[in-house]
Amino acid sequence: MAAAKPRAVWTGSISFGLVNAPVRMYAAVSEQNLKFNLIHEKDGGRIGYQKICKLEDKTVPNEEIVKAYQVEEDEFVYLHDEDFEAAAPESYKTITIHDFVPSSQIDPIYFERTYYLGPADKSGEPVYALLVAAMEDAGLVAVATYVFHERENLSCLRVRDGVLTLEKMFFADEVRSSEGIAPDGIKVDKRQLEMAAQLIGQYQGEFDAEKYHDQYRERLMAVIEAKRSGEGVKQVVTAEKAPAPDLLAALQASLDEARAPTKPAARKQAKPKAAAGGGREAAKPRRRAG
Repeated sequence: MAAAKPRAVWTGSISFGLVNAPVRMYAAVSEQNLKFNLIHEKDGGRIGYQKICKLEDKTVPNEEIVKAYQVEEDEFVYLHDEDFEAAAPESYKTITIHDFVPSSQIDPIYFERTYYLGPADKSGEPVYALLVAAMEDAGLVAVATYVFHERENLSCLRVRDGVLTLEKMFFADEVRSSEGIAPDGIKVDKRQLEMAAQLIGQYQGEFDAEKYHDQYRERLMAVIEAKRSGEGVKQVVTAEKAPAPDLLAALQASLDEARAPTKPAARKQAKPKAAAGGGREAAKPRRRAG
C-alpha cells in the first residue's frame, strides 16, 4: 500500500524571471525522537503547564495573549496579525529565485532543514517539470528567498529524484565565526600523518544512508518493552580499553583493529543486543491496556 501524501505546510509559487510555478511545500524529514510524558510518580497523574500572568498570578486565556517585541528593559511593542502582514513583502506567497549557482559553492553549514516542493495543481505541472529539467541540464541549484512563519528565509532549491527540494538555510550573519576554535601553532608529525591517511583508507567506502540507525533509541525501546512486560532491566557494563601510551601507538592500534577480520562497530552497524528483553518488536510501542 502506497504511503499517503503528506499534508502541505505552505502554498505559494516559485518565481524566476517572469515565470511562476505554483507549488506546495511538504516536510521531507520526520525525526524519529522518542517522546516522553512527565508523570507524578506517586499517583500517575500527568504534569500540566499553564500560561500564568506574572503580575496577576493567574491563568491567561489564549485570546488575551499577544506577541511583543522587547525594545527596552521594561518596554514592549505589541504586535497583532495585521502588523505582521504590513511588514510582509509583496511576494509574501512567492519563493523568489535570485541566482543559480554550483552546489559545491554552498557550505553545508548553511543548511538547516529540507522540504519537498510539488506542483500545486495540474495546471502548474508543465512549468514545474520545465524548471526541474532545466536545472538538471544546467547542473545548478537555485538560491531563493521566501516568507514563512513570520520571517523571511534564505533557501536553496535543488532537484532530487525528479522532485524539487527546498533546503532552508541560515543567513550569513546567523553562522558564527570559527575563529579561535582550531588549535594554533601545532605541527603535524609526518609519520603520524602517513598512518592517519592509512587509517582513513581502511574506513573509506560509499555512503549508504540505510547503513546507519539510532542504536540508542532501539536499546531504549528494548528497555521500555522489558519494563512493560515486568522484566528486570540489566545494565550492560562495557569494559574500557586501556589508552595507548602515545598518539603513534594509538594510530598503530587503530590500524591493527581496522585490518582485523572483525570490523569495529563504527564501520558496520551491527544489530544491537537487547539489554533487557524485547528485540525488534520493541520498536513498535503499543497502547497500554486499561
